[in-house]
Amino acid sequence: MVDQRILQELKFKAVRSSGSGGQHVNKVSTKVELSFDVLNSNALSDAEKERIKKKLKSRLTNEGILTLHGDSTRSQHRNKELVIKRFLKLLEESLKIPKKRKKTKPSKKAVEKRLKSKKKASEKKGNRKKPDLE
Repeated sequence: MVDQRILQELKFKAVRSSGSGGQHVNKVSTKVELSFDVLNSNALSDAEKERIKKKLKSRLTNEGILTLHGDSTRSQHRNKELVIKRFLKLLEESLKIPKKRKKTKPSKKAVEKRLKSKKKASEKKGNRKKPDLE
């Protein structure tokens, strides 16, 4: 489903991971930053761009660039694979068109059954009262 052109438009940048980690973390750039320019993409149609812009507006920069970070492993290549998978999943979910809801109403039998049970409960509670002696 994903167009190969989208993968070619991705830009990667390797940076040092944040946080503690000793000597290794201070000298190796294992964190991967993925950026994708949604608005200037040639792989997406205008309708797809609008859909992504609407669905992911909180994750896009003002210039329309989607940025994802990956630093869960100590391997730059593994982090790159993971961040690409996350990106593709995010893109797929944002392009998914939800099904229209079909309006339904309860059947006559279901309405009848509900009213009957309400009546029965009402009578049961009514029988608990002390009788009027008037």
